[in-house]
Amino acid sequence: MSDLQELIDNNARWAESINEEDPQFFAKLANQQVPEYLWIGCSDARVPANEIVGLLPGDLFVHRNVANVVLHTDLNCLSVIQYAVDVLKVQHILVTGHYGCGGVRAAMQDAQLGLIDGWLRSIRDLYYEQRDHLAQFPDEEARVDRLCELNVIQQVANVSHTTIVQNAWRRGQALAIHGCIYSIKNGIWKSLNVTINNIDQLPAQYRLRAP
Repeated sequence: MSDLQELIDNNARWAESINEEDPQFFAKLANQQVPEYLWIGCSDARVPANEIVGLLPGDLFVHRNVANVVLHTDLNCLSVIQYAVDVLKVQHILVTGHYGCGGVRAAMQDAQLGLIDGWLRSIRDLYYEQRDHLAQFPDEEARVDRLCELNVIQQVANVSHTTIVQNAWRRGQALAIHGCIYSIKNGIWKSLNVTINNIDQLPAQYRLRAP
């Protein structure tokens, strides 16, 4: 038996169930992609984007990396944002972290893990900046979870600082960036009540002039 046979069988059952529910689903999906949302989330296998928010394939454009980080040097992430905003015309960017994130936890510790140490550096910097605030929490788990929230808030800001997003706002395009978080313990996804939807919300130093 192929190492992939179980997955192949699962896929066949899934495709059959979708076809039974909507015989035209895959034909329509093949002809267009018009998602309203871009999801920027963590690579953690326990955080399945579409299932969490109850959306079918085609409804959610997804980018995932370790600890849902948005770096201005990451051409992969920036290319996804650019395509989602300029081509797909998404109206919402959902930056979604999750409580107990292993990447966030690792950024709070001093163990070397390898190449990923560089990737997590921005979260380690955030941890240092927020050390007094985080020290007020009663235990490590509470501090990890709070830093998971602070990391989401920082990444929402990072998305808003891109010229991709700012130029969309200048064109009058409706676009909002939301900070959200998911709990693996109970399956609940919630808003952190952090939303940026226009350039006037940005600190002056991050507002870039049009070319």
